[in-house]
Amino acid sequence: MDRETAEPSVRSLPGEKAQQWVQYHHEHAAPSTYVYEFVWDITEDAAGPFCRDVDGNVLMDFTSHVAAAPFGYNNPKIMDRLEEFDVVDPSKIAGQDFYASGGWPPEDADVPTSTQLLHRLTDITEEYDLDTVFLSNTGAEAIENAIKICYANGGHRAFTFDGAFHGRTLGALSLNRSKAVHRTGYPEIGGVVSAPYCSCEGDCECGWKTNGPGGNVLADKLHPERGVIDPEEVAYLVLEPQQGEGGYRVPSDEFADDVAEIQQTHNIPVIADEIQSGLGRTGELWGVDHTSIDPDVITSAKGLRVGATVASEDLFPDETGRLSSTWGAGDLLAAAQGVATIDAITSDGVLDNVTERGRQVKEILADDAPGFVVDVRGNGLMLGVEFDTKDRREAVVKACLERGLLLLGCGYKTLRILPPLDVTEREIDVAMDVFLDALDDPKVTKAGPSTGHSDDVQ
Repeated sequence: MDRETAEPSVRSLPGEKAQQWVQYHHEHAAPSTYVYEFVWDITEDAAGPFCRDVDGNVLMDFTSHVAAAPFGYNNPKIMDRLEEFDVVDPSKIAGQDFYASGGWPPEDADVPTSTQLLHRLTDITEEYDLDTVFLSNTGAEAIENAIKICYANGGHRAFTFDGAFHGRTLGALSLNRSKAVHRTGYPEIGGVVSAPYCSCEGDCECGWKTNGPGGNVLADKLHPERGVIDPEEVAYLVLEPQQGEGGYRVPSDEFADDVAEIQQTHNIPVIADEIQSGLGRTGELWGVDHTSIDPDVITSAKGLRVGATVASEDLFPDETGRLSSTWGAGDLLAAAQGVATIDAITSDGVLDNVTERGRQVKEILADDAPGFVVDVRGNGLMLGVEFDTKDRREAVVKACLERGLLLLGCGYKTLRILPPLDVTEREIDVAMDVFLDALDDPKVTKAGPSTGHSDDVQ
């Protein structure tokens, strides 16, 4: 497939083979979040955002597998590095607790393993003085270990925010505030307090700002005289520097400043959940780089190919065995992918491209999007397009799929635009032509009336 000339080409979706594949898959698959019946054919050529399905349709993937494939399909910066790696057995080891050499010396091994991944992660979090990493398999595990080290540091209470999504393990679920289906009926960690996530422009309308002594919800609760929570009891505050499942909402500068002040005033550790927003997705290495917050913990996964909890040595427990994992981040191939991905993201021009292409999308939609597009927001290539109704959003996702453009929803009535980080100007133009054509589809223009719901109210 020639990436420089490829364009979406769809006969029918789902095609006959896709329908058969999906039916066979679901004979033994548990119910989950299946969005559409697109069946990627891994035996066919794919490059950048372009891939083929089992019926030969060419699709343009602007989901990047929910940011887990930061460079899309078969990027040479990743693939060429992996050609050096001869698969061995076992390829799955306890990568946090066992060692594997991919050549000598360890500082410049021929094939990177978990050891080199640890060093890459501390290199790209150095400005926050984070020097210690615990590797795991997933983003949820990265969050679980982040909250564990904070609880071990002292305190039994925690702060989370409306619209938050931090994972699906029981500890992470206790922090979620995006959709009721994630938590309903499951036991939860006690002592978790939620507050508004302020993305307001201008005057605050979400309820974060108050007339109380601290001027915001959490500061009021922590006030030494009028507050109802002892700051000494708070183990951590966790937030997404740009919300994902909650609707791709970007925190206001004042909100971020308030969080930083609470952190400093009360010495409350802040966990930055960078599982979707990190590793260059927003045009900076970390989403929190856009704010005034200096995180005490950064969690990463998705594009990293493994899970990682990054903090300072002082915050991690001293006891050996306090944290451990039989298989945590022990996939040798995934570790090599993680190192190659970090090296590709930090190579010349990638972050600048993320910023420029994100600006290109916003400018196109500002000029040509119809009135039922009520907001376009986000940093870099982590962009959310909010519609006037959920039905309209669903109709747009379907109309784009029929035209060969893969997009996913988030929040209540927003869809996310997540191209590869090295997406080209031409590819943005092609995708936006398809997107705008989908917005003119009669099924989209006739979608139902406004429901009155907003992604600012979760």
